[in-house]
Parts: sequence; C-alpha cells; structure tokens
Amino acid sequence: MKREKSESLFETAKQYFPGGVNSPVRAFRSVGGTPLFIEKGDGCHIWDDDRNQFIDFCCS
Repeated sequence: MKREKSESLFETAKQYFPGGVNSPVRAFRSVGGTPLFIEKGDGCHIWDDDRNQFIDFCCS
C-alpha cells in the first residue's frame, strides 16, 4: 500500500494540530503509524490521497 503522500500530509498537519489530528481520540503518537487522509468517497468506498481504496464499514 502506498503511504508517501499521507506521510507528507501528516507532517504538515502536525504543524497545525496537536498530534497532527483534530481529536485526541485519533492521536497517532501512542499507536504509531500514519493516519489516512481521505480524498473522496462514493457510497461505501473511500480513497485516500495515495489513491488506495477502502471499504468504509463505519459509514463515516
């Protein structure tokens, strides 16, 4: 799975949001990794900025 663009966006987001995300519930410092930056959605399918496709089982 490609993650380069998400990693870059996460580094930028950390300059604006504590922990790089807008909720302490989603803080990635304690769990590691890089959050998804969703580019678009269509029904139950979502795509991140790296063009990876996912199924949104949470309907969010």
